[in-house]
Amino acid sequence: MPSTAERVLVTGGSHGIGAAITHRCRQDGYEPVILDQEGGDAIHCDLSDPSSTAEALEQALADGPITRLVNNVGAVFPRSVQEQTLGEFDAAVALNLRSALQCVQALLPSMQEAHFGRIVSVSSRAALGKELRAAYASTKAGLLGLTRVIALEEGRNGITANAIGPGPITSDLFRQANPDDSSRTRAIIESVPVQRMGTPEDVSHAASYLLDARSGFVTGQTLYVCGGMTVGRVDV
Repeated sequence: MPSTAERVLVTGGSHGIGAAITHRCRQDGYEPVILDQEGGDAIHCDLSDPSSTAEALEQALADGPITRLVNNVGAVFPRSVQEQTLGEFDAAVALNLRSALQCVQALLPSMQEAHFGRIVSVSSRAALGKELRAAYASTKAGLLGLTRVIALEEGRNGITANAIGPGPITSDLFRQANPDDSSRTRAIIESVPVQRMGTPEDVSHAASYLLDARSGFVTGQTLYVCGGMTVGRVDV
């Protein structure tokens, strides 16, 4: 088990999937450092703003090196390609993708010096394509590309980079984009091969594996935690 001196930075770690990952990190013996707009234990910042993010990262690193990172923060902005505004698209890029790159760049020196690092980015099954997710799918797919580049560049330094692609997860973010009374939402749930919604804990379990020091031969990969939805559809 790792010592409490091993810190892990979790963006958006105060709610939903991020909170479950933060809790699992504590169970695994890490010391979580949360960047979020809310939360009593978080360093408060606006991760969509580069200056606010930079200040929060400086504060986080002032207490010592951080060699594990979970890029979890994200927002959906549900619209079709034709209706997606450029402002929403830019906002999705800033929060879902740019903040991830900025966090990686800030933590890489600590990881390189330690010759050890674990980077986990929470993407989405929607990166493979999903209606009404023009901005969201684009940025979550961007995380997959970023993950692969980091894996190639930093593997020699003992640093791994992987992504998780959650399917439908019971969280506020899912409910905001998929109203409970929507026929589209019911169709999503009915199409999951394991016949249930996922939980934040399903995702945090995957993150725990990828953050582990023993996972050093796994890098550049995407682990879909989606109940089998990436395999195909169940006839309903």
